[in-house]
Amino acid sequence: MVTSTDLTGRVAGIPDAELVERALAYVREHGAEVALPTGETVLSHAQGMLRILDGLRVDDAARAAACLFGLVAFVPGTEAEIAPRFGDEVARLVDGVRQLLRIGAIAGSRPEAEPAAPSKNEAQARHEQVEALRKMLLAFAQDIRVVLVRLASRLQTLRWLAETKQAPQPGVARETLDIYAPLANRLGIWQMKWELEDLAFRFEQPDTYKRIAKLLDEKRIEREGYIGGAIERLQSELATAGIRAEVSGRPKHIYSIWKKMRGKELDFADLYDVRAFRVIVDDIKDCYTVLGIVHHIWQPIPREFDDYISRPKANGYKSLHTVVIGDDGRAFEVQIRTHEMHHFAEYGVAAHWRYKEAGSRGYAGQFSASERYDEKIAWLRQLLAWKDDADHSVAHDESWEQIKHAAIDDHIYVLTPQARVVALPQGATAVDFAYYLHSDLGHRCRGARVDGTMVPLNTPLKNGQTVEIIAVKQGGPSRDWLNADLGYLASSRARAKVRAWFNALDSQETIAQGRVLIDKTLQREGKTAVKLEDLATRLGFKTPEDLFAAVAKDEFSLRHVEHALRHPEGEVQAPLSEEDAVTKKSRATSVARGAKSGVLVVGVDSLMTQMSRCCKPAPPDDIVGFVTRGRGVSIHRRSCHTFQQLAGRAPERVIQTEWGQKSHAAVYPVDIHVEAIDRQGLLRDISEVLSREKINVTGVKTLSSKGVARMQFTAEVSEATQLQRALQLIEDVQGVLQAKRK
Repeated sequence: MVTSTDLTGRVAGIPDAELVERALAYVREHGAEVALPTGETVLSHAQGMLRILDGLRVDDAARAAACLFGLVAFVPGTEAEIAPRFGDEVARLVDGVRQLLRIGAIAGSRPEAEPAAPSKNEAQARHEQVEALRKMLLAFAQDIRVVLVRLASRLQTLRWLAETKQAPQPGVARETLDIYAPLANRLGIWQMKWELEDLAFRFEQPDTYKRIAKLLDEKRIEREGYIGGAIERLQSELATAGIRAEVSGRPKHIYSIWKKMRGKELDFADLYDVRAFRVIVDDIKDCYTVLGIVHHIWQPIPREFDDYISRPKANGYKSLHTVVIGDDGRAFEVQIRTHEMHHFAEYGVAAHWRYKEAGSRGYAGQFSASERYDEKIAWLRQLLAWKDDADHSVAHDESWEQIKHAAIDDHIYVLTPQARVVALPQGATAVDFAYYLHSDLGHRCRGARVDGTMVPLNTPLKNGQTVEIIAVKQGGPSRDWLNADLGYLASSRARAKVRAWFNALDSQETIAQGRVLIDKTLQREGKTAVKLEDLATRLGFKTPEDLFAAVAKDEFSLRHVEHALRHPEGEVQAPLSEEDAVTKKSRATSVARGAKSGVLVVGVDSLMTQMSRCCKPAPPDDIVGFVTRGRGVSIHRRSCHTFQQLAGRAPERVIQTEWGQKSHAAVYPVDIHVEAIDRQGLLRDISEVLSREKINVTGVKTLSSKGVARMQFTAEVSEATQLQRALQLIEDVQGVLQAKRK
């Protein structure tokens, strides 16, 4: 009987129990003899991956994708059959794994040979690029199951190469140590992590690997057997003492031993934790009780005891560490901690993977962590732990549903043509990318190729894309880039650089205008031989450029320059303050000085009206009138809080009003409230905007507290729409947090 299958790979709402078997059969049919670049067949690779993923308890869709992605990559015509045969979810996972294969090319393009003593900057740059690659891989995979399948694929490749005694392709071992093993570590997949490291290290540095293996002078199975015996003995003693504890052993693997020897600059003979196990108990009192039992069973080495409970590490890590001499005369380490301490060490900011990946800096306790990123990784690791602890299928399915949609990073990661990874905010464009690389490149950016195809500059970039910037030799940015509606910039950093360019351009133009005015004044007064530096100093300016700018902005009158030229030895009037320079007398056409407001009251324009001072309406605001006692009709904005209170007390005095024929001469006073990060020249920059918009300012109040400036401008506008444009331009001024009509 044939049952129809929907695109999710499930039959009639029931999980497809034969999904993996069908996927494996499909591989046998189409790719049993097809070889991967390593020489391993697609079928052998799929079977090996299934054995690895079985240990991780990965769901059927991910296991089916693990079977199929190699076939799709190397057998033409199979890609189109995946979704119809196995469902959209499997097809999506297959595509995700295939995309992650591109990361191998990125890592492989990095130089393997490193200088014997790289400079601090070079080492930091390499470290940042490797970390960016790791984050890129996680961000690139929207579904974390894709990462698990990719890790299993890499482990199977290394197992097969080791079994067949073949060397991997160039860059594979380094890529594994730099990217894949640390990711397995972050996700808490310890067994996969140490096997990836050991196999990659074996290929990367075969001589060092063999030397350490020889120094261990015992096989791994023997070390594990000894630890197992020690655990049994300690568990027996703890049971006799009535202490509930979890005891687990984790023998050091070869790569870990090499890293610790290099990180701590120790000889092999000085390593006491080649063999180690951990004891986890319920409370702190039990920690010290267990310590006493351990020291009773085995002889301690006093100088190797560390009490990180009473004296925690700077990063908050707590535990008891002791080294004892075993029955065979060899030392081993015991760590004792509570469940809470263990959780903090594994999932907190001081997580184990942080100092492991930081190398010698990490062993010294020096590392910096992005708390938000760390929290997401810790949450994902906790989900994976819950998945492994699930005792029944419902809990298992719920854990996987969360894991499938776990978003790791808020950034996107794109590549330069030289395979350098660049982290950008979500929604970033090629313009953001150009400004990240260099301000000058951003200014000169005129086009972009994304994955080899020309795209508009406001096209949002996606994870893993390669971006190439097309730039002119000289030029500057477009003002359109600052228009948020056009979507050219998503990065505040890039936006600030564009604003700075235009501010500098405006400043140069202003200085040039001021120089022309000063030169004309000097010619008119017959004083062209006067040194501009001396004139500027005498007038109270630090440089001639400051004088030119003040003159061009009407902040300093040319009358003062003329006076200084005519009276070389006399006193010169000091320049106006910023606030005095901004404010000017109200225009004669202002309704505040009695000009006709143009307001019709119930269709009649002959009634006495006045603009209320509380909300200061201006066309085309929605207005309403309120009949006052002896002062005619007071005009308010309909949303005015004061009017609403008046209307509530005396609704019979509310009268309908509207704007009549617009008078081009009339201007209306309005209040503007601005909040900004306080800095020198802030008031001047805001006044420049108002001046360019031909808005007269009749009053300014400023208050600065804790680095934040709060300003209130009383300005005269012909209509509210003129004000809206000015507010948008003020918000583009450097440091301005908000600008609004009061």
